[in-house]
Amino acid sequence: MAMHAGELPIDAAVARDLIDAQFPQWRGLHVRRVTSSGTDNAIFRLGDRLATRFPLQGADPAASRRELESEAAAARELAAATRFPVPALVALGEPGPGYPLPWSVQTWLPGRTGEEDDPSGEVTFASDLAEFIAAVRAIGTRGRTFTGRGRGGDLKNHDDWMHTCLRESEGFLDVRRLTRMWAAFRELPREAPDVMSHRDLTPGNVLITAGHLAGVLDLGCYGAADPALDLISAWNLLEAGPRQVLRTALRCTDLEWERSKAWAFQQAMGLVWYYADSNPVMSRLGRTTLDRIMAAAEVLPEPLRAEGAQRLPVPLPKRRVADGLSGHRGRRPGPRGRRRPPTAVTSHPRWSSLNVSGAGHPARHYQAMASKPVTPGNGVNVSPFITPTRPPPVVSLVPIAILPVELTQYREMPMGALPSKWTRPTT
Repeated sequence: MAMHAGELPIDAAVARDLIDAQFPQWRGLHVRRVTSSGTDNAIFRLGDRLATRFPLQGADPAASRRELESEAAAARELAAATRFPVPALVALGEPGPGYPLPWSVQTWLPGRTGEEDDPSGEVTFASDLAEFIAAVRAIGTRGRTFTGRGRGGDLKNHDDWMHTCLRESEGFLDVRRLTRMWAAFRELPREAPDVMSHRDLTPGNVLITAGHLAGVLDLGCYGAADPALDLISAWNLLEAGPRQVLRTALRCTDLEWERSKAWAFQQAMGLVWYYADSNPVMSRLGRTTLDRIMAAAEVLPEPLRAEGAQRLPVPLPKRRVADGLSGHRGRRPGPRGRRRPPTAVTSHPRWSSLNVSGAGHPARHYQAMASKPVTPGNGVNVSPFITPTRPPPVVSLVPIAILPVELTQYREMPMGALPSKWTRPTT
């Protein structure tokens, strides 16, 4: 079933004829189509070391050739800047009988895609992915800016498309809630300048080997864009624990993280309904991404008056579990019946800027460095919004890895580390 209006048909027989006519040296190599959820190219293996890619859309051979040459230049730039393999251009094919556009022959990279080997729970993969994103950013734009095509510029420029997606998603999704989410996402300001970005880090475009990133595919979108754009991979590739590892490694600001949700949301909204029949894998990816974003968007109630404030409430779905850890209403019996100070739940996504975590340690492993005062410059990260007016508290080491995944978002810290303006008054 065709995915797009005007999609170009191509099968193994046509690919075989084009290869034999233009590259006789490869006539003896077996040609077989690669099963893929990709939406832009049909891919055929050519022997064991090569692959051919035929664009599925386009009517202008000159424009198609420019895109293939741009992708080849991107591959050379990335190969020189990162340790992760990318496909290299071997040859460019010409239009021929049965196919009207230029096409490419590339090297074939070993590994399984993120669709075939789900890396969502792999901390090692998250670390590798963060390393790749950082290396791409470090290339430098050298005067290049966002072209205005696709994702990566102004969120509000996508209003028309989002209105279409919301209308078409009736019957598929909770459109009323998603409409409210987009209304909030589109207002997020843009502060950071463009950086170089892959711009399409989806499960089908990463290769996995033994839980590690083994390669990156499809460089056709590579270019300058919003730094938050490549962070869509945190939402379409990773579950909560590894996602936090990636965020910590890249030192994402709260605004950058929220914008990453917005770009992931914009992409996912188009996948669910558009590919519902023609590409179920991509449609499911859209649903998975939206589920992760919506789960992360379940925030604590807005802070109320500061007078008489003592602690933030535990979200209702988690109250019973959290109370089992922290004691009734935030108190636990101390040794010999003494009462411990009140505690505050501070690691809900809404309050991520208040997290206290050991510098250099992923959040899933440690809450804080043992027996270190919470002050800047001593190896413990402190939110810039916290300005203690008295000697800072001491946060003890709490291993998180042994807890169930759903509990890792909850941690405790002495009430003295939490400014009163961010707490809820008692009743």
